[in-house]
Amino acid sequence: MENFTFYSPTFFAFGKNAEADTGKYVKRFGGSRVLIHYGGGSIVRSGLLDRVKASLEKEGIPFTELGGVKPNPRSGLVYEGIELCRKENVDFILAVGGGSTIDSSKAIAAGVPYDGDFWDFYQGKAIEKALPVGTVLTIAAAGSEGSPDSVITKEEGMFKRGTGSDLIRPKFSILNPELTQTLPAYQTAAGATDIMAHLYERYLTNSTEVEVTDRLIEALLLTMKYETPRVIANPDNYEARANIMWAGMMAHNNSCGVGRSQDWNSHDIEHELSALYDCAHGAGLAVTMPAVFKYVMNHNVMRFAQVAVRVWGCEMNFDHPEMTALEGIEAFKNFLKSIGMPVNFEELGAREEDIPKLVDVLCHGNGRNGTLSGFVTLNEEDCTKIYQMMVRG
Repeated sequence: MENFTFYSPTFFAFGKNAEADTGKYVKRFGGSRVLIHYGGGSIVRSGLLDRVKASLEKEGIPFTELGGVKPNPRSGLVYEGIELCRKENVDFILAVGGGSTIDSSKAIAAGVPYDGDFWDFYQGKAIEKALPVGTVLTIAAAGSEGSPDSVITKEEGMFKRGTGSDLIRPKFSILNPELTQTLPAYQTAAGATDIMAHLYERYLTNSTEVEVTDRLIEALLLTMKYETPRVIANPDNYEARANIMWAGMMAHNNSCGVGRSQDWNSHDIEHELSALYDCAHGAGLAVTMPAVFKYVMNHNVMRFAQVAVRVWGCEMNFDHPEMTALEGIEAFKNFLKSIGMPVNFEELGAREEDIPKLVDVLCHGNGRNGTLSGFVTLNEEDCTKIYQMMVRG
């Protein structure tokens, strides 16, 4: 295990009707003038937005609103939010929605006190100051409600890039599993896939003797393996929703990633798909991960064989561990297919002829140097082969 520091100060309010106390938490964490940031009309139709507003009004906290966040959140709305916050003297950002809304809120929070272009932070500049952020979560997926991370798509060039800082970890997050019960099955499955990706990205490590976090990751993967089919079959299963929601937070607040190197190549490769085709991030990951895993498997066959046995119930073949590793990857792929996720380019809506463009932006766009670093360092040729493997799945 490697040396590490870990700081995760987010206050979580979990359970039914927890959003009724939103105003109290905003006040507790220093908010006196709030931007409510959200996506489309679902939180309006459900009455959630009205409940959040009522809670703020009850505490005497003025607010302004900015809706319109899209999946794969865009830079244009971030710029708009920054200007609105400055104009209205906002001192607290309240994200009501899923990971895209929270990521957009974090970008606004970092951009308001910054004199330059907020995109600097998504090109490697460290965040030095940010407005506080709180969240009311409506989708279990990205884990942004407990993480220091944010991913934004820059519309000029359609670069999808991330940043991270403890300064943009939410001060509080309200997690009511009931708010996820109206999600379509496809969106639920895409969210579950994203959660499992966050776990696999940490599992693929070059660090040794990390049994504690290996076991934590395996336990959460087993939870997702068990609960996802239950909630697909019965969307109103509160307990399954609750377990998935908390697993999603634990998967990405980095409690499972301390003391170990991490991968994230699958995420980088997928980001080009969701940037170009505007597909659901989880759906893109469902197509990406099995291809990446097969391509890099021989770097450490036993890592893949271990998860195959411990999570997917495969029998260890000590003479040919590569067969166990492949069996585990296929079991994962079949699981994703069983919950309604795509498994190849055609099902995702991607095109084989776009592979050169995908690889160019992936490896060279927005200042990149031609390679991706992670569990295995990948160059342009590697990335091309991985995308080609994804064509047929």
